[in-house]
Amino acid sequence: MLRVRGMIAPAAIRRGPLAGFWSRSPVLQPRRRLASTTFADASPLASSSATVSSSSSTSLRPLAYWLLGTGALVAGMVTVGGITRLTKSGLSMTDWRVQGSLPPLNETEWQAEFARYKQFPEYQQRQSMTLDEFKFIFYWEWGHRMMGRFIGLAYGLPFAYFAVRGRIPRSLYPRLATLFALGGGQGLIGWWMVKSGLEMDPQQRKEIRVSPYRLTAHLGMAFTTFSLLIWTGMDLFHPPEHAVRAATALKTQLAAAARTGGPQASQELLTRVLRVRHLGIASAGLLGVTILSGAFVAGNDAGRAYNTFPKMGEDFWIPPEVWEMEPKWRNFFENTALVQLDHRVLALSTAGLISATFLAARRGQVWRVLPAETRTALTATVGMAGAQVALGISTLLMYVPVPLAAAHQAGSLVLLSLLSWSVHSLKFLKKLPVQSVQRSLPKSVGKGGAEGASAAVEGGKMVAQL
Repeated sequence: MLRVRGMIAPAAIRRGPLAGFWSRSPVLQPRRRLASTTFADASPLASSSATVSSSSSTSLRPLAYWLLGTGALVAGMVTVGGITRLTKSGLSMTDWRVQGSLPPLNETEWQAEFARYKQFPEYQQRQSMTLDEFKFIFYWEWGHRMMGRFIGLAYGLPFAYFAVRGRIPRSLYPRLATLFALGGGQGLIGWWMVKSGLEMDPQQRKEIRVSPYRLTAHLGMAFTTFSLLIWTGMDLFHPPEHAVRAATALKTQLAAAARTGGPQASQELLTRVLRVRHLGIASAGLLGVTILSGAFVAGNDAGRAYNTFPKMGEDFWIPPEVWEMEPKWRNFFENTALVQLDHRVLALSTAGLISATFLAARRGQVWRVLPAETRTALTATVGMAGAQVALGISTLLMYVPVPLAAAHQAGSLVLLSLLSWSVHSLKFLKKLPVQSVQRSLPKSVGKGGAEGASAAVEGGKMVAQL
């Protein structure tokens, strides 16, 4: 058999009809060395998952826990960052040091820090601020920055340990290096964002705040880092034998549909399963755009205007001032009316598309043939989508209270996680070896049944284009 640092790829997988799952796995391209024994090939589909589940899954789980744990820390930091913005704390620290620093430790140091803050534009609009009020906003910003440095250690130290112990598959290194780059870049972009507020002319704005463009870049990179962490963690939790089990179960259902429904039944069933995955991917893309539009709402403080729903104000579905800025493209990113309208439309569209994905999964026999994991993930996702819409509307109607607004931002992370889980649970369809599955379908279904099974699996050729 083939051993890979504690993972075993049995001959049943290497030469069986589902061999492609091992050889094409994105994070499990192994170092290969021969051992002295081999597995029998008598029952390739029945025995493969049981053979390897106790080895490869176990050896990769520490890596998965590490990455998912780091993702949870990033989610916490994003939430704290949202509170920092909502409490107007982001400009309280007027310098940035790579290594970080302790907060002021005595009254003299606090007075000196407060004096530095008074030299910047934000204080000119908040001259009634007391030292105690300054301490409050300073601690939020300081805590947010120190969380970033802690996450760097939480990622870097385990990485060094696993690398020295040879526990990281070679093909995983590029992705881990990308995560390193994203983490380092996030700190730089954060300071670039803060500088936009420190350097703003108080005569040009009623309220000093950071650039909405830079805020969106900062939040977008944070969500990108979070998404890559949890996706890679799920990859490691679902090694090749998981795909073997899922594909085997689907093959069985296709064969049953061919026996009972004729040539078109299997074709239709497979097409509907693929449609669920397509809709899930589209939902994830639309959710990403919605999250970025929410960043522009935050950057323009647009949630404190038009605090009615579903109309914007008492009389308008679309306010007349949506195109008042020149050039026109600026309205999408800087005009409070259009920025908020965009977010409303995108949020409701995302919730609608997630609901359509769930309904497509519930249609006909699709729900029964989907993996149990997918059914659980989709149910949780559609429920969270409804909760997120309710949180957003409540935040708007109540004039953006900090607890609700922070919960709304945290809810976007939860929704993204659940939707990613839903899509990832169907990832095995992307690499479904169509011809091999076709050959493995029962030969006893008769001429019409065999043709039906063949037609069903032909629909799987669509997968290669995903």
